[in-house]
Amino acid sequence: MKKQRSFKEKTFGILYLVPTPIGNLEDMTFRSVKTLQTVDLIASEDTRNTQKLLNHFDINVPQKSLHEHNYKERVPQFIELLQAGKSIAQVSDAGMPSISDPGHELVVACIAAEIAVVALPGPTAGLTALIASGLTPQPNYFYGFLKRKKKEQLEELTSLAYQKATMIFYESPYRLGATIENMMTVFGPERQAVVCRELTKIHEEYLRGTLAELHAYLAETPVKGECCLMVAGATEEAPPAEIVGTIIEQVDALVAEGIKPNVAIKEVAKKNGLKKQVVYNDYHGLNGV
Repeated sequence: MKKQRSFKEKTFGILYLVPTPIGNLEDMTFRSVKTLQTVDLIASEDTRNTQKLLNHFDINVPQKSLHEHNYKERVPQFIELLQAGKSIAQVSDAGMPSISDPGHELVVACIAAEIAVVALPGPTAGLTALIASGLTPQPNYFYGFLKRKKKEQLEELTSLAYQKATMIFYESPYRLGATIENMMTVFGPERQAVVCRELTKIHEEYLRGTLAELHAYLAETPVKGECCLMVAGATEEAPPAEIVGTIIEQVDALVAEGIKPNVAIKEVAKKNGLKKQVVYNDYHGLNGV
């Protein structure tokens, strides 16, 4: 085990994790501005984007990029600077570093080198959107971005089919409709969900309804901007493995009699007092049991 006393017994420099606004620049805290003003270097996801923020607050500290394509080269350089007593502020383009953004590798390297890592509080899209969504805020499960390919995304969603907590996802507006369609397949069309777009900006908007309602709306009215998608947790329990086997056998028996699979699934669901979607997922191996 290792013990970190963030502001005591300072031997090396400090790595500060500084959140940046997710839209509205007024969300920048006094402490975040002061930290960026006083460190020796800023590690930025995109130096061009961060420069706009620095210009706004009249901050004149040099930057070096740190992103998914150069972290193997950059991390050792930053560790060397920190060990020499320099302090570094790490920022992403928006929100919290490491949350669906680069930076985790530098944090891990600092901890291994016994360099203090200090996180500043500030903007994060997931929880900000959640508390205004109307969905149950506790417990919550932050997932971030799902895989893009349909098969892989369905597998990910299937692992979450019986998640009780409200789930928080980030998604591109261009893939939002397809993602919700996949969620309808796994979670069922009546699951409550909320889309928040352009959070903290002038066009901030919340879309609240069932997955089916959201899907229909988005088909007619495509959205633009950064999106946060929140989905209510499951209300039903995952069926035991032995029951799943029985369900599959019942469906197979009806199919063998010439009944179409979807009709057989509906009948088995009614007979066993289960939701049709639960039986569908079990029959098609989408529940991972």
